[in-house]
Amino acid sequence: MKLKLYLIPIAFLAISCSTSKNTGSTSNITSAKGMVDYGSPMHQQKLLDETTFVIAEVSEDKTYGYDTKNPIMVGGADKSEGPLNERRFLNALAGPNGEPISYHRLGSCCSFQSKNGMMGGGLLDKYSITYEGLAEPIILYINMYDSDKLKVPVGFTLKQ
Repeated sequence: MKLKLYLIPIAFLAISCSTSKNTGSTSNITSAKGMVDYGSPMHQQKLLDETTFVIAEVSEDKTYGYDTKNPIMVGGADKSEGPLNERRFLNALAGPNGEPISYHRLGSCCSFQSKNGMMGGGLLDKYSITYEGLAEPIILYINMYDSDKLKVPVGFTLKQ
């Protein structure tokens, strides 16, 4: 019986990370400058290159990305690009003084409801961020199912 209780969350995690569902709400459009618009018309994500998002705004909300109730919403799961979009977001960041960052995915956590997730839900991905001079890693929470305007979290800058 205990084995079954462990297998259910593992199966959900495996399925939610590998299954894609096209909701028809996103599109890829190449602009005249070669940038790609990614996301719904309300929240189009732009690519600087294949591995990095363009982020044009710095968040003033100290909970943005730091709190499970206010994750960074990169979208892309519907096109099987959710993990790639998480990396595209993180690749755009630098430390507070422009330091290069390193990141490591710690796993998934924190279930939530989403019409874009499998069976109406999803899990956040949890990343550990480090850079030279940082005393303790910073933990950021990212939602790959839903898309919203991307912002630089408090304490970070954009990579130059």
